[in-house]
Amino acid sequence: MSAPLAPAAPLPTHRTCPLDPPPEYQRLREEQPVAPLAFPDGTVGWLLTRHEDVRAVLADDRFSSARENASSPVRRNLFRPEDRPGMLLNMDPPEHTRYRGMLTRYFTVRRMRALAPRIERIVADHLDAMEAAGPPTDLVPAFARPIPSLVICELLGVPYADREKFQQWTATMLRLDVSEDDAWRAREALRTYMRALVADKREHPDDALLSTLIRAQDPDPALTDQELTGMGRLLLIAGHETTANMLALGTYALLSHPDQLRSLREHPEGVGRAVEELLRYLTIVQFGTVRVAREDVEIHGVRIRAGQTVVASLPAANRDPGQFTEPDRLDLTREPSQHVSFGHGIHQCLGQQLARVEMQIAFPALLRRFPTLRLAVPPEQVPMRDDMFVYGVHALPLSWDR
Repeated sequence: MSAPLAPAAPLPTHRTCPLDPPPEYQRLREEQPVAPLAFPDGTVGWLLTRHEDVRAVLADDRFSSARENASSPVRRNLFRPEDRPGMLLNMDPPEHTRYRGMLTRYFTVRRMRALAPRIERIVADHLDAMEAAGPPTDLVPAFARPIPSLVICELLGVPYADREKFQQWTATMLRLDVSEDDAWRAREALRTYMRALVADKREHPDDALLSTLIRAQDPDPALTDQELTGMGRLLLIAGHETTANMLALGTYALLSHPDQLRSLREHPEGVGRAVEELLRYLTIVQFGTVRVAREDVEIHGVRIRAGQTVVASLPAANRDPGQFTEPDRLDLTREPSQHVSFGHGIHQCLGQQLARVEMQIAFPALLRRFPTLRLAVPPEQVPMRDDMFVYGVHALPLSWDR
């Protein structure tokens, strides 16, 4: 007979170490891998913390990605019907299949690797600027944020001169401590901006992705301006926010593990494996991925009712000792693993290959340019993004010997 279920509790969010997920996940994995979860909107759903269960649910079509039916684990759900067109992240087949099919061809491994020379130039330019300005510097605005922002702007056809606006709107949308009204105003501002950009691309097309999608007529039906707006908004947010935080938090992690930093410096050819380990170890999508049960489903003897929200915890899954040896140890030589930092199943991150190329170029270049790179403040003074949906650092003050 299985142990009785504990009362529903809120999602664990308290970290005792900035580079580790909340320690409560370890207890839940061992004692209650399917745990009752209390949501801020008053409903009760479920939290999954084991690697095998997270992967299984994310690949199971008995669970829906439709956000309008889901609860948010950390604040009230802000989904509104006008969010839906083009937002494939929140869709199920066949709608998702159509949108994903239109985009996948533009984010293949081959296409992303073809961008490497341009990314190398962008990285070198920002390192030149850092070196010319001299230490100390904040890595976030000097390096981590502008590199993926410029890359995704060029890829989509978004004017880079507008970066401060869309970065600010995105930051507001992803904050946990802003009012629902402020979060919604930021979403509307970004939607209005992208809608105007789509209209401009129809009149003045270029060779970038938004214009390419506008021209795409066959074999797919033409995309509406609403669909293009939603799709462009999603790609812009995901394309700069996640990689920016991985670059900054990854640098903080390396500086906090001198042996691993030295290993990457001495063996830059192992950067591909190192990036996969940083992705696993850090898991910046800190609150997991939400799904809604379409029907009653049983997992480990626990019945999940149709309509209940399930949170698949990516940070907990990526630290599961049932899948990873010594999971709480950062090991850049770890064999490639089935981490879930990019999700799993049909919604696995569309831009994962672009993120990999950016990180594989940026980390070794940064360490090569500044052999004496170090934190300019004590580690405990680095401000962490506990208050954001995407984890990372708000700032990373660094110094080096000139």
